[in-house]
Amino acid sequence: MLKLYGFSVSNYYNVAKAALLEKGLAFEEVAAWTPLNDDFLRKSPMGKVPFLETDQGVFTEAQVILDYLEEVQPEPPLLPADPFQRAKVREISRVIELYMELPARRVYPAAFFGGQVSNETCDEARATLRKGAAALAALTGFDGYLSGDRFGQADATAVMHLPLLRDAGRKLLDVDVYETLPGVKDYLARMRERDSVKAVLADQKAGMEAFIKRKQG
Repeated sequence: MLKLYGFSVSNYYNVAKAALLEKGLAFEEVAAWTPLNDDFLRKSPMGKVPFLETDQGVFTEAQVILDYLEEVQPEPPLLPADPFQRAKVREISRVIELYMELPARRVYPAAFFGGQVSNETCDEARATLRKGAAALAALTGFDGYLSGDRFGQADATAVMHLPLLRDAGRKLLDVDVYETLPGVKDYLARMRERDSVKAVLADQKAGMEAFIKRKQG
């Protein structure tokens, strides 16, 4: 059986988990908190989650997991059939990850867990986040799915990342990315109606409470 390692607070873990649920694949969740211990580090040498254990071995990185699942379980597809459209879906996901989630992540400790970040970090994150939101708006709209004519990889990425980075942006950076993305609120509400997304978000809420207690302890 597939084993997904990580914890439900991790956006990237949740993207992979949503994909597994959408594919209808049997899998076991194994709690792996960062920083990883020696045993888990042998499975994930960079010390990152999520990572996926298969009968053949283990590999890391959420996008790699998504692509692996697409190859071993083609139905239901989470990418379009056309190569160009598949690339466009991956482009949308990468813009969200690299130019929106990543800069917002730099201020997550202060936004959600009582940590501290410098003014310089906030300034850099603010500039990149605004640029990333503008790029996403230029690449896609939110009147349908981001992955073509059905829920797919880009939708899993958007629904797991956008709310958290928006909250962080509003709290510390004076940036509300939703204002740059017409229709995104209704889009996210529709995505949250999916059984897979409901399940992941419920676990995320419980996991966030446990994570805060863990940090405070």
